[in-house]
Amino acid sequence: MNIVDIILDKRYGRELTDEQIRFFVRGVTDRSIPDYQATALLMAIVLNGMNEREISTLTLEMASSGEQNDLSFVGDITVDKHSTGGVGDKITPLVMPLCSTFGVKTVKLSGRGLGFTGGTVDKFSSIEGFNIDIPKDDFPKYVAESGMVISGQTPDLAPADKILYSLRDVTGTVKSIPLIASSIMSKKLASGADAIVLDVTCGTGAFMKTFEEARIIADTMIKIGRNAGRKVIAVITDMDQPLGNYCGNVLEMREVYDTLRDRGAGDVEDVASIIAANMIKLAGKTGGLSYEELIKECKTRLTDGRALKEYIKLIKSQGGKVTEDGPSYVDEPVEVYKVKADSSGFIFSIKTNELGHCSVALGAGRITKDDDIDYGAGIRFMKKRGDAVLEGDTLCTLYVGRNSKLLNDKETVESIAARVRASYNISTARPLGIRSVIDVVGDK
Repeated sequence: MNIVDIILDKRYGRELTDEQIRFFVRGVTDRSIPDYQATALLMAIVLNGMNEREISTLTLEMASSGEQNDLSFVGDITVDKHSTGGVGDKITPLVMPLCSTFGVKTVKLSGRGLGFTGGTVDKFSSIEGFNIDIPKDDFPKYVAESGMVISGQTPDLAPADKILYSLRDVTGTVKSIPLIASSIMSKKLASGADAIVLDVTCGTGAFMKTFEEARIIADTMIKIGRNAGRKVIAVITDMDQPLGNYCGNVLEMREVYDTLRDRGAGDVEDVASIIAANMIKLAGKTGGLSYEELIKECKTRLTDGRALKEYIKLIKSQGGKVTEDGPSYVDEPVEVYKVKADSSGFIFSIKTNELGHCSVALGAGRITKDDDIDYGAGIRFMKKRGDAVLEGDTLCTLYVGRNSKLLNDKETVESIAARVRASYNISTARPLGIRSVIDVVGDK
């Protein structure tokens, strides 16, 4: 067997055998297959696709290319949660403590942000003293202490995916349902959870721009999970506007704290409650509540202080500093610009991905994996889709950290503000059918 024959088979639209896929993944992992040949096969997959069996085999082989977590120490059904990314996505810090109020223990491996979507690891790292690098051998101790642990992903988890993802990123082979689905699910399977809830975002601030695209990738990942013996539910959520009122690391974690004190945004509460309800359902911890009753109970516990108590417990268990005023943060956001509406009407649409890129330009994210983050940088959203505005009203406010170079760079800040303003489409018509959660599919 050789890689050239495998490339030719897929180039001409033929199915790959399990043995061919296994040969490919092993060759990528041990680097016996050079990058140019791996890329050639990736491009053939982009052009000709894969069937369900091929995608499942690719995913399982990638998941087994490195270490796999054993979560049997939890002694119960474990449920993982994954988001396909977006602007202002602060759901993980909310659902972990919320699920804990129902007795659901969570072990969460999360990544850092790259591009216009923020990373959960970066958000927790904005809390002073919080240790995000927990050795997996110590997971049982943390779960025993707080019922939760969150840590950065290790390079030994699905290493084949890490190699293939880096190649896809620079060779125009990112947008492919088989490759996207196998990348996400290989890491989820290797993480060791018994069940998975996927937050599949769609819209201008997501990779999947339409509901149809989001539904296809959700169905694909659900089938992969089932073929691997896992229960999977996908919650399709709206990313045609930022989630909540803030994006940026300290700003979002402050919003998390406010949400847990019943001072949050309605869309954040809706998404967190529905995702948590599905996690609790898969864990078998509903306490006899119906699905609708469970969602209602999640909304209650999210804001009545019970989830807040668990959240503080999580932060303290991993070394985070908490005062009587709440968590302490590594930086202080400083307001540098108010972006004003240049006409009156209704916010009809928002280029959410562009707002994400503007947040990165302020310092809140990374362009390359080695970039430093300004934890205080970000954007507060004063107006969202459907809101009425008058000319001169503040659409949003730009922030940077207290040590940012942009504090003395008015020209750059104004250019970013112009991009933000251009991201808002103000119309005489009000948009209809705005929903934060669009659909729920899978093992209901």
